Amino acid sequence: MKVRAITALFFVIVVLASLLLGRYTFTLFFIVLSAYCLNEFYRMIADETALPNRFAGLLLGLFSFGLYAGYCLGIFPAKFLLLSIPLVAVVFIAALYQRQDKPFLGIAYTLLGMVYVVLPFVSFFALGFMNEGYSYHLPLGFMLILWGNDTGAYLTGRFFGKHLLFERISPKKTWEGLVGGVLLAFVTSLVLAYYFPILAIGQWVGVALIVSVFGTFGDLVESMLKRSQQIKDSGAILPGHGGLLDRFDGLLLAAPAVVVFLKIAV
Repeated sequence: MKVRAITALFFVIVVLASLLLGRYTFTLFFIVLSAYCLNEFYRMIADETALPNRFAGLLLGLFSFGLYAGYCLGIFPAKFLLLSIPLVAVVFIAALYQRQDKPFLGIAYTLLGMVYVVLPFVSFFALGFMNEGYSYHLPLGFMLILWGNDTGAYLTGRFFGKHLLFERISPKKTWEGLVGGVLLAFVTSLVLAYYFPILAIGQWVGVALIVSVFGTFGDLVESMLKRSQQIKDSGAILPGHGGLLDRFDGLLLAAPAVVVFLKIAV
């Protein structure tokens, strides 16, 4: 428990620092983080059925994220984002030089990593540039709400949880935990609305609801992946917590949903 707590504190400090130290630190940290999480995903998904092309996938992910980051930072014009499209062909061409019984499964696994891992991190990154220039308020608010939801769900589920939410996938999650997570996320959104009036109260509450619902499903989806591959954690880089993908599983479905909500509601 002590190791887990120390790791969690260190993890929170690093993430907060990446948000608060400016746009270039924010950019570099989340590009590297997305690549590491993508690599964890490829390690998890690879089995005797098919192998994703880790090199081609990482190249596509880094290049695409880098182009979008360059656009947000004002380095590249928007049309440069189209350069990512021809690189998708590399994944298909590379499969011609690999000996696999079902090469299109490998291609599918490789491209799935773009949708499941890279796109969500790009969506989260986009929160920092929703207005002109970089602002840490939205990504920081997102993370605080996500952590509030996770904390509320864990504490409520531990002390009051009786009714299982999704026993087949995650035998520890309960409906009581879900409610506790939503409530703490709601309270967090009210505090954020006071200190960060970049969004109206209703918009912050909307973000909290989306993060709670999609974050919970994100956690369940990653649990489903781990169960299907018969592994406990996505990695071992965080003592007591597992891999980085384990720590950001809630973000994977929540970040794209929040971006869509804000684009429509703001």
